Amino acid sequence: MTEQTVRLQFIGGGKMAEALLGGMISDGWAEATEIHVVEPVSERRTMLAEAHPGLSVGIAPMAEIDAVLAVKPQVAPVVFPVLADARVPRLLSIAAGITTATMEAALIEGVAVVRSMPNTPALVGQGMAAIAAGAHASEADLDWATSILTAVGRVVVVAESDLDAVTGVSGSGPAYVFHLAEALIAAGVAQGLTPAVADTLTRQTLLGAAALLSESGEDPAKLRVNVTSPNGTTQAGLEVFADHGFVELIDRVVAAAADRSRELGG
Repeated sequence: MTEQTVRLQFIGGGKMAEALLGGMISDGWAEATEIHVVEPVSERRTMLAEAHPGLSVGIAPMAEIDAVLAVKPQVAPVVFPVLADARVPRLLSIAAGITTATMEAALIEGVAVVRSMPNTPALVGQGMAAIAAGAHASEADLDWATSILTAVGRVVVVAESDLDAVTGVSGSGPAYVFHLAEALIAAGVAQGLTPAVADTLTRQTLLGAAALLSESGEDPAKLRVNVTSPNGTTQAGLEVFADHGFVELIDRVVAAAADRSRELGG
C-alpha cells in the first residue's frame, strides 16, 4: 500500500473509526484499499485487516494524506507531533474536547481542521454528528467532513462554541436513553413482568417512539399530547414526571455534560 493509492487515513482504529470506515466503504466513498488505519495494538490491526480485505493498517501515518483523528483526548497530544511530521494537510477530529485552535497550533501552519462531536449510534448507521470549522477550513473542507460522517448518520454544521452544548444533547444523549431503558425495564419487573418481557417491551417502545418522532415530522409536544388521554394512564404517569421536575432535571443533566465538555476543552 502506498500514499498514492490512499485517500484517507484514520489515526486510531477503535470502534468509532471502524464504524466510519465501514460506512464509507459500504457507501462507495472509498474502496478499502484507499483507506489507511494507524493502530498501535497488533490484535486490533489484525482484526481490522481481516474484517476489511485490502485495508491498509500500520503503526505510523502516511505523509501528506488527509486524516481522521479518532483517538482518546488524552492520547492526542502525543499524536500531534507525528501528524505534523507527516504534514497532514487536512484533519477531521472526533476526539472530544480538543479545540481547533489547539490542533492548529500543534500541526503544520495553515492546516484545515474540522472538529466533530459524533455519537455512538454511528455504530449502527444512525449517528448524529455536529461539525465546526477551524480557522483555515473552507466550505469545501466542511463538505469533505460531512461526506465522511454522513456514511453513518446525519450531520449539522455549528459554531465551535456550540459544540459543548451539542455534547450535552446528542454526544451524551444516547446514554440518557439507555439509562431510561434500564429504569423502564426495572419498573416493569417491579410491576410483575418477567425481565425478558420488560426488556422486549422497553426496547421496541423506545425504537417505535424514536421512529415515530423521526418520521412523522410532528413536534414532540404534539406527539405527547396525541397519546395522552384526559385522566388516562399516560396522564397519570406524566403527572409524576411533572411533580418531580422532569423538565428541570433534563436541563440540569444537559448543562452538566456541557459544562464538563468545556472543562475538558479548557
